Amino acid sequence: MVRNLILSGGVAHDFPATSAALAGVLAEVGVLSEITEDIAGALAGPPEVELITVNAFRWRMDGDDFADQRDRWRFQLPPAARAALLDHLDRGGGLLCVHTASLCFDDWPRWTDILGGAWRWGRSYHPPIGPATVEIGTGHPIVDGLPDFEVIDEVYTDLDVMPGVEPLATADGQPVLWARAVRHGRVAYDALGHDIRSYESPVRRELIRRTARWILRRMD
Repeated sequence: MVRNLILSGGVAHDFPATSAALAGVLAEVGVLSEITEDIAGALAGPPEVELITVNAFRWRMDGDDFADQRDRWRFQLPPAARAALLDHLDRGGGLLCVHTASLCFDDWPRWTDILGGAWRWGRSYHPPIGPATVEIGTGHPIVDGLPDFEVIDEVYTDLDVMPGVEPLATADGQPVLWARAVRHGRVAYDALGHDIRSYESPVRRELIRRTARWILRRMD
């Protein structure tokens, strides 16, 4: 069985529920997940896993937002954790980054380069959570043959997406999925997943399964 480390936890989201939902979907393609909120501890050295999943909302929290939860969730990525992530990719490991991963680790500019984009405070936003139509692209094994689908979710809008990053799926004209090679590994960002309603769509669940299989080189 493929081993997966899910980095979880943060504000404004039910991460215990969504991380458990992710683990359940990934188990359907033979991925066994361990879930932790101790990101620094889990990445104190290179984890012995094939996949790392970031389903967390952990950043410096320098602004006024969520000030009442700052003591618990304020986070800066230690040098050892940065080195562990880079080592993971250099060894051909995969990264599956979900929803608020684009807001994580804002003290480390290289995270944006790895992910392929980032939330920019003061510009990026999302409409209220609600129904959204996800339009599926073509020309990539993750999405080929899948239909468009409806989901209850937040659609992140005006993310700072790096040049050359091609969306595999969009909603309201915004990219909600992309996948790319980074160093010797593979990285995918799935902007959906605010709460467990996002995981009720059969097509979205298949999209997650395919994304994981592509990251792990099981579709080539």
